[in-house]
Amino acid sequence: MNARDDHAPSAASRPQLIADTALRLLAERGMRGLTHRAVDEAAGLPQGSTSNLARTRAALLEAAVGRLAEREAAVLTQEELPRPQRDRPSGAEAGAGPGAGAASGVAAGGAEVPALAEALSLALHRYLTHHRELLLARYELALEATRRPPLREVYDRAGRAFREPVVAMLAAAGSAAPERHALSVVAWCDGVLFSCTAGQFHAAVPTRAALRTSCAELLAGMLPGAGASRGGTGVAGE
Repeated sequence: MNARDDHAPSAASRPQLIADTALRLLAERGMRGLTHRAVDEAAGLPQGSTSNLARTRAALLEAAVGRLAEREAAVLTQEELPRPQRDRPSGAEAGAGPGAGAASGVAAGGAEVPALAEALSLALHRYLTHHRELLLARYELALEATRRPPLREVYDRAGRAFREPVVAMLAAAGSAAPERHALSVVAWCDGVLFSCTAGQFHAAVPTRAALRTSCAELLAGMLPGAGASRGGTGVAGE
């Protein structure tokens, strides 16, 4: 009987190790560098381990997308998201006239924009300073999903877990069109992340204060009564 290898991954941890290694290879080598053999070698696993878990390339990519969603969900936890002010009275409850709904929205936007900007800027700054590998892997997977309809379904399903909370937060903050505004917010965040990772602004990471100011300015154009909070505009560091 062979001696037990204490360094070998357990059955429970092996799928996670393989998926994490796949994400690392995508970030380092691109889509062409992701093979079952490469994952085995990079993860220090016996040849055939990745194939036993994910028989096809499609299965390996789907495992990578699933793990990417798990790790991205941990960048900003649920506890760090702003809490909607659910107990504020509506215009009708306050006994106001026809403009009461708008007035309530003004109060909502003004009160909640700083919290929203704080949360979004924190997530962006963490991505750019500590999770660039996840961003690069995500870009590779997003492009591949445009050519693989089954992967597109998996990728989009994972993305809804991030989009829906944004819609809910904007609605709670008084947005008159939370779905449309969520598109703008998510697109703006994706643009910042891409520009500062692989685009024209890759050389310097914006400060968290600068990101917070920009987030607040964006939200101020969407939410009634919301003024942009002030912050720094420098780069590099926090």
